[in-house]
Amino acid sequence: MSAFEFQLFDPKLHQLSFQTRTGETRVGEHLSQQALSTAKYVLLGVCENAGPRANMGRQGSENAFIAFMKVFFNSQHYEGSSTDQLAYLGLIQQVKQPADQTEATAFVQELDALLMATLDKYIGAGQIPIVVGGGHNNALPLMRWAAQRGKLSVVNIDAHADLRPTDQRHSGNSFSFALQEALLVEYGVFGLHEAFNNSFIRTQLASPKVKHRFFEDYLQGPHQLYDDVLGFVQHQHHAVGLEIDMDAIALMPSSAFSPSGWHLDQMRTLLLKLGHIRPQIAYLNLTEAAPNDEKEDLIVGKALTYLVRDFLRLHR
Repeated sequence: MSAFEFQLFDPKLHQLSFQTRTGETRVGEHLSQQALSTAKYVLLGVCENAGPRANMGRQGSENAFIAFMKVFFNSQHYEGSSTDQLAYLGLIQQVKQPADQTEATAFVQELDALLMATLDKYIGAGQIPIVVGGGHNNALPLMRWAAQRGKLSVVNIDAHADLRPTDQRHSGNSFSFALQEALLVEYGVFGLHEAFNNSFIRTQLASPKVKHRFFEDYLQGPHQLYDDVLGFVQHQHHAVGLEIDMDAIALMPSSAFSPSGWHLDQMRTLLLKLGHIRPQIAYLNLTEAAPNDEKEDLIVGKALTYLVRDFLRLHR
């Protein structure tokens, strides 16, 4: 039995859940009418925890996209809204829980193949996928898919470089595999926490293909995240994948929860500033959020909603 299934959204067969109010149009109503073929941005949810479990992370990443849907589909759509060019593709659902870490690793490999096949089948030329939910393991199939279309670099806002050894697949080694497979021209990872990146990872950071800065360097100054990220993106003359690991945001319910990190508004500002330089974006991956109760659902749902809506403003 497969551990995952892809559920294609068909408005004739499924209704999105959102509240209605006279005189208002909700995003869920707009997405119910938006044709996939004409959209610039395509939203795909991933409900899985195999990647974080294989990496000994906190449970809950399987809940992030559902928490996001509850808020995002109820947010406002209006003429000229950033959601104008967005379509909803559907979601990949984990339907079986791994018995142990070894089985979780096998699940991740299965998910790698399914996610890449889904992107290959449904994302057309010029379209930009937005992937919400699951672990950072999903960065690898996204990079494999994007690298098929041309040169690719990736910028990652993350407390962890995800450059662990490639002996087994999990949420902590997507970028090790990407460098090993020569998928990337450059990898930029910014905001790393010194205490949680080991000696092996630090050796990987010395690669000429890797640009990085630790969070502690930002705290001391004079470095600024916005300067580093915008400088990295402007230096690329090809498509850039954009990764935001939600564990980089302080107090965000995530697979590697931390009281130290960026504020949500700093991440929002970064996305809005990217819009000023109008970069060629390959995809957006919002990953590792891991809510486990009603309050955490609301925090994660609203945070992801703000970030997606801000990202959609990039090419307005």
